[in-house]
Amino acid sequence: MKSADFEAARQTYRNIADNIARVMRGQAASTRRLLAALASGGHVLLEDFPGTGKTTLAKALARSIDAQFKRIQFTPDLLPSDILGVSVFSQQDQQFHFHEGPVFTDILLADEINRASPRTQSALLEAMGENQVSVEGVRRNLTELFFVIATQNPVEFRGTYPLPEAQMDRFAMQFTLGYVPPEEEVAILTAQEHNHPLDDLKPCVSLADVLALRHAAAQVRISTELKRYCVDLVAATRAAAGVQLGASPRASIALMKTAQALALFDGSDFVVPEQVQALAVPVIAHRLVLEPQARFSGLAAESVVEDVVRQLRVPA
Repeated sequence: MKSADFEAARQTYRNIADNIARVMRGQAASTRRLLAALASGGHVLLEDFPGTGKTTLAKALARSIDAQFKRIQFTPDLLPSDILGVSVFSQQDQQFHFHEGPVFTDILLADEINRASPRTQSALLEAMGENQVSVEGVRRNLTELFFVIATQNPVEFRGTYPLPEAQMDRFAMQFTLGYVPPEEEVAILTAQEHNHPLDDLKPCVSLADVLALRHAAAQVRISTELKRYCVDLVAATRAAAGVQLGASPRASIALMKTAQALALFDGSDFVVPEQVQALAVPVIAHRLVLEPQARFSGLAAESVVEDVVRQLRVPA
């Protein structure tokens, strides 16, 4: 791949990141992770307390790209057909016609995904895993970009359903935004004193630019030793103390691809161990299922992954 193509892809990343920064104060690290998932072809789960900017971040990304965007507000009474679509009988031609659901889009915001029942949550499994949906016995392909940003409130909140392990494994990353420093929060108040900055946000890149970004990220070189490092990191979670279910090979793939994207953002055409380590927790931790006793004693999945990263030998 030509160096000019790599530079064009990096410029696409910088344009989107700068555009999002006009709305999201103090969230450069979260934006970087979000765009790494986008560039790698993965999906993102944002978990945090209400009001921390999860939905705003998703909207800011969607408005930065000249692509189709749809939002689903998940509620307990939401049905799978509300997501995938349904066939409706037409009196005019006496035929059933399929009406596409909101999943047929480029960027999908699944807001408060854990407020819907497991039956409805599972409607996204095939879409996120295979870029297609099967409705009424017919397979329908989704768009080439198809990118899901899901948000959820902490599972301890009332009215939430924990996402099943298979669904968690479909997300390339899960991370939190957290609270910004007081000075940044004051800047947020000032920015929204008269209107929301989102109202003035315009697309800064095209759909073709984002697809080119994905292609460029996939061309970033990663050595066999670093591929093995990704595999060893993931495999170590399966034997870690207090872990009932370790991460799957899908985690190894996501770790490799997101590290390639991060290397591209950093201006490099090859991956280094630090980029793999930087993404280990957001890529792996949400896939782990801890033993009940370990969970009740205060063990966190993030701590398990951090320990694995510290203990595993880094390739030379």
